[in-house]
Amino acid sequence: MSESRYIAIEGPIGVGKTALARRLAASLSAELVLEEVEENPFLERFYRDGRSAALPAQMFFLFARARQIEELRQSDLFATTRISDYLFTRDRLFAELNLDAEELKLYDQIVANLNVEPPVPDLVIYLQASVDALMDRLARRNTSYDRFVERAYLEELTDAYARFFHDYDDGPLLIVNASQIDPVGNDADYDRLFRQIENTTGGRHFFNPVAAALA
Repeated sequence: MSESRYIAIEGPIGVGKTALARRLAASLSAELVLEEVEENPFLERFYRDGRSAALPAQMFFLFARARQIEELRQSDLFATTRISDYLFTRDRLFAELNLDAEELKLYDQIVANLNVEPPVPDLVIYLQASVDALMDRLARRNTSYDRFVERAYLEELTDAYARFFHDYDDGPLLIVNASQIDPVGNDADYDRLFRQIENTTGGRHFFNPVAAALA
């Protein structure tokens, strides 16, 4: 694990990336870099009303992430282990999904002007889950916007994530089938995943403990 100083955890809404980031950071005595979801004043309106709030919601996240990356660059990125619950380069995944053509053009212009150069993680952990599992987890969470997330949107989002990570080749990638495991609330699940993370130093790897147990 000493080689993985910057780990990013990704996956669709409700999959558990922030909770896993917190537990992994605690295990590694690492610094947390969290997406400012609750601070986004446009997010609930986006999930409730859709397109009308897509652009301001997207811009809020873009500027917040750019600021975080600049803060990381001003500090010594490699002085400590950092765990993030998002990957900056997947930001365009949401832009393509949520913005219309003119809004996407504006978004691309702003990104170009920001000239953000995000560091490449030593490891990306991509949490996958079925739409049924995501809907169930959202129903059990208690945030202001979860109840407005529609199944059709989650279906589009999970497909977009699958396409994004199918082509991802910036660095080591661990794809985790998280539909039937709970690495946050179940110690055995977490321990198995943690060992896999420790052993993942390069390439593309898949972690599906349920399938392995049935083999």
